[in-house]
Amino acid sequence: MIFSRFLLRMKKEAVGMMEVNSTAGSFSTLQQFSIADLIVIVAYFSLNIAVGIWSSCRVNRNTVSGYFLAGRDMAWWPIGASLFASSEGSGLFIGLAGTGAAGGIAVAGFEWNATYVLLALAWVFIPVYISSGIVTMPEYLQRRFGGERIRMYLSGLSLLLSIFTKISTDLYSGALFVQVCLGWDLYLSTVLMLVVTGLYTIAGGLAAVIYTDTLQTLIMVIGAIALAIKAFNEIGGYPNLEEAYLKAVPAKIVPNTTCHLPRADAMHLFRDPVSGDLPWTGMTFGLSVMATWYWCTDQVIVQRSLSAKNLSHAKAGSILASYLKMLPLFIIIMPGMISRVLYPDAVACVDPEECVRVCGAAVGCSNIAYPKLVVELMPSGLRGLMIAVMMAALMSSLTSIFNSSSTLFTMDIWRRLRPGAGERELLLVGRVVTVALVALSVVWIPILQSSGGGQLYVYIQAVTSCLAPPVAAVFVLAVFWPRANEQGAFWGLTAGLALGLARMALEVAQPAPRCGEPDERPALLARLHYLHFAPLLGAAAGAVAVGGSLLSAPPPPARLRNLTWWTLAREPLPLADGGSREVSRRGTPAAALRDAAESPFWARVCCVNAVVLVCVNVFCYAYFA
Repeated sequence: MIFSRFLLRMKKEAVGMMEVNSTAGSFSTLQQFSIADLIVIVAYFSLNIAVGIWSSCRVNRNTVSGYFLAGRDMAWWPIGASLFASSEGSGLFIGLAGTGAAGGIAVAGFEWNATYVLLALAWVFIPVYISSGIVTMPEYLQRRFGGERIRMYLSGLSLLLSIFTKISTDLYSGALFVQVCLGWDLYLSTVLMLVVTGLYTIAGGLAAVIYTDTLQTLIMVIGAIALAIKAFNEIGGYPNLEEAYLKAVPAKIVPNTTCHLPRADAMHLFRDPVSGDLPWTGMTFGLSVMATWYWCTDQVIVQRSLSAKNLSHAKAGSILASYLKMLPLFIIIMPGMISRVLYPDAVACVDPEECVRVCGAAVGCSNIAYPKLVVELMPSGLRGLMIAVMMAALMSSLTSIFNSSSTLFTMDIWRRLRPGAGERELLLVGRVVTVALVALSVVWIPILQSSGGGQLYVYIQAVTSCLAPPVAAVFVLAVFWPRANEQGAFWGLTAGLALGLARMALEVAQPAPRCGEPDERPALLARLHYLHFAPLLGAAAGAVAVGGSLLSAPPPPARLRNLTWWTLAREPLPLADGGSREVSRRGTPAAALRDAAESPFWARVCCVNAVVLVCVNVFCYAYFA
C-alpha cells in the first residue's frame, strides 16, 4: 500500500512536469534574451575554454601525478577558489536560494560550519594523507587497514554517490535554470554544457579543472553580488528584509493550514531543537559529522588540497575557501528570501495544483527563487552574465566530479583489476570513464525531470545523512586511533550502510506530507530529524568498528607508520644533494609533495589567518544566532 501510494504520487508529479514542459514551450522567455546576453555568454565560454587549454599546457598531463594531481604544483589561491567552486555548484545556488525562500537564513549554517572542518582538513588530515603518499581516499584506507575490500567498497560507494546525487542534482538544477531563464530545449542546453565540460576535463586533467574553477569562482562571486545588490534595492535595503519576508504570503492558500505563512524565526540561525526545521542541535553535531565526510574524506575536495605544492599552500587554500564560504548568506540565501517577497504567488506557492502550474512540482516551487530573480531583475548583458554564472556553477561542479570519479575508478578499481597496467593505459581509462559519466548523465535527464520537487538542498543533505556518517566515522578512527583494524572498519562501514539505506528507503516510500495532509510517517521519520539521525548513525558505525577492532588482532606497528596522526615520521629526511632536513613539526615526508617542510614564517602566517578567520566566523554566528 505504501509503495503504491508512492508510485501514484510520482506519476502525478511526472504528469504535472510534462504539462508544464508542454506549456513552457508555448511561451518563450527569449524575448527577454538580448544580443548583449548572447555576446556575454559566448565570451564566457570562449574565455573558459582558453583558460582550460592554457592550464592544460602548464603541467605534464602524460603522468598520473600530472593528470590526476596537477603535478602537485598548485598555489594556494587556485586551490581555495576551486574548493569553493566545487562546493558551490548550480545545485547549491538553486538549493540554497530555494531553502532560504522557504525557511530563512538558517541554511547558512551549512556554509559557515565548513570553516572548522576545512581547517581540520589542512592542519590534521592533509599531513596524514601527504605522509601516506596516496592519490585517492580509498587508497588511504587500503594502506591504513590492509586488504582490498574496504578500498573497493568505498570506491564503489563514492562512484554511486557521484552519479546519482551530485551529478543528478547539478544537472537538474542547471536544466531548471536554463529552462526558466531562456526557454531553451532542456536536452540541447544540458548536452551542450556537458560536452564543453567533458572536453576540457578529459583533455587537461586536474590542472584544467582547478584553473577554470578559479575563473568561475570570480564570475560567480561578481555576478551573485550584482544580483544581490539589485534585489536588496527592490525591497528598500537590508533593514526591510525581515518585515517584508514575514508578509510574503501567496494569494492562493490551502484552507485551515498555516504552511503558507513564512517562519517567524526566519532571521535566526539557531532554531528550536524539537520543532525547528533546521534544529540547532542538528546543525551543530549532525552537520559536523556530515561536513567531516565532505570536506575531509571526499575525493572531490581532498584531491584539490593534495595538488598543493607544499603544506602551507594547502593551508592557505583552505583559509581562502573558508572566507568565500561566508558569502552565500548575503549573495544567495538572502536574495532567495527577497525572491519570495517579490514573487510570493510563484516562489511561495503551497496549493498543489497551483505549484504544478508554476513549476511542475506539487510539493512547492521554492527552487525557482534564484532563476526567477535573474529573469525579472537583471538588465540585458547582466542577465547573460548571471546565466554564465549558473553555467559556471554547473560546469565547475561537474568537472570536479568527472575528474575525481575517473580518478577513483582508474586508481582503485581498474588498477586492481589490471595490476600491470602502465601509465598510458591508466590515463586512457581515466578519459574513457569521464566520457561514460557524461553519457550516463545525459541518459539520466528524463528521470531528473520527474523527480525534482521539494527543496533541492534539503534532499541533498538528507541523502548525505544516510550514507556519509559511517565513512566519516571510519576515517576519524583510522587517523586518530591506531588500534583500529580492517575487521572493525569493514563491519562498521557495512552496519552503517545497512542502517542508512533502511532510513533512506523509508524516506522514499513515505515522503513528507504536503500542505494540509496529515503526517502518517513512522516516528523514525516524523520525529527524528535527518540532522539528528546523522550523528546517531555515525556513532553506531563507530561503535561497531571499535568493537570489531577490539575483538580481533591489532594492526602490526609497521603498517601504521606515516598513516595515523600519532605515527608520522619525525626523523630528518634526505635532500637531493645528499644532506638532510628536519621535517615539519608533525613530520610530513618530502616524498609526498615537492616540498612538504613548511617555512616557519609562512606557517605562522597561516596560523594567524586561521585565528582571524575563526573570530570572523564566531562573530557572524553570534550576530545572526
